[in-house]
Amino acid sequence: MTSHLRPAFVLLVLTTLILGLAFPLGFVGVGAVVAPFQAGGSLIRQNGVVIGSALLGQTFTKPWYFQPRPSAAGKGYDATSSGGSNLGPTSAALATALKARVATAGPAPIPADSVTASASGLDPDISPANAARQVARVAAARHLPVAQVQSLLDQHVVGRLLGFIGEPHVNVLGLNIALDAASPPPT
Repeated sequence: MTSHLRPAFVLLVLTTLILGLAFPLGFVGVGAVVAPFQAGGSLIRQNGVVIGSALLGQTFTKPWYFQPRPSAAGKGYDATSSGGSNLGPTSAALATALKARVATAGPAPIPADSVTASASGLDPDISPANAARQVARVAAARHLPVAQVQSLLDQHVVGRLLGFIGEPHVNVLGLNIALDAASPPPT
């Protein structure tokens, strides 16, 4: 019996070491060399301090910043509570929340992503239409010409991957950093 168990146990240990340790570590190493920014979490730094990630949304409440879509993650963009609300299309709670968001969103047409949360609750991007609705507010709050803020927005619209995959989007953190570089926020 030992003659049968020993090779099986050695094969189990060897397979575990190769597929459970060497293979994943190899991918991490290759990722760190080929795409170090992405492998490091796509962290964005200012003056050596991490201020966010290009992959995770965060709350911006000041009127001189572009604001992200609503978040269902914890108390808003809480990465430890990532996840959607799990409210279905027939949910009365979802209908009430949407009505309240639409009421405060302003005149129609209202882009869907300005009143609905993403599936993870941590989406860092908004649609160009959502961002365009915010241009006048941001320009007024920063005392900038609308054309200047619109130009910054236009520079930060990311198109479809390969021209047909996904939807155009705007990374809110990246756009707000560009705004701060163009004109310091009011105090």
